[in-house]
Amino acid sequence: MNELEKIEDKLHEAGFKLTPQRRATVELLLNHHTEHLTAEEVYALLRDKHPDVGLATVYRTLDILTDIQVLNKISFEDGMSRFDLKTDDSGHFHHHLVCIVCGKVQEIHEDLLLDVEKRVDHQFHFAVSDHRLTFLGVCEQCQRKERLARIEGGRHRTSKNIK
Repeated sequence: MNELEKIEDKLHEAGFKLTPQRRATVELLLNHHTEHLTAEEVYALLRDKHPDVGLATVYRTLDILTDIQVLNKISFEDGMSRFDLKTDDSGHFHHHLVCIVCGKVQEIHEDLLLDVEKRVDHQFHFAVSDHRLTFLGVCEQCQRKERLARIEGGRHRTSKNIK
């Protein structure tokens, strides 16, 4: 059974149909599963091929998919809700790097907190079922742009001083 069929089954179990608009939204999310899209970004990507899908429909579909545990709704420092598709291979240990300059979200698929989970279990007798870790910083691309801007700024100051 593929991911689309699994999601369709979950919708049916919860009493929902996979309407053409929902199918378009789910297919888009599956095709962009490594990205953390906002509702507005989902709508913008759907708009060209599916002009019949409105922004309100996208919001309702994302809410339903979140309620039935197909999506994780994640809020980062930018105040925007982003949606992360749950797949069989996603595991509970994927973490995020969030660029505070451009808003880019990158996933880390390595369990950085496995030792911490074991310690929490042993020391506090607490069985961890999930955790979330988000690193805020500046992505490589934005760092490069900042370095270029500093270099360019230095050239302009130097050339002005020569005249």
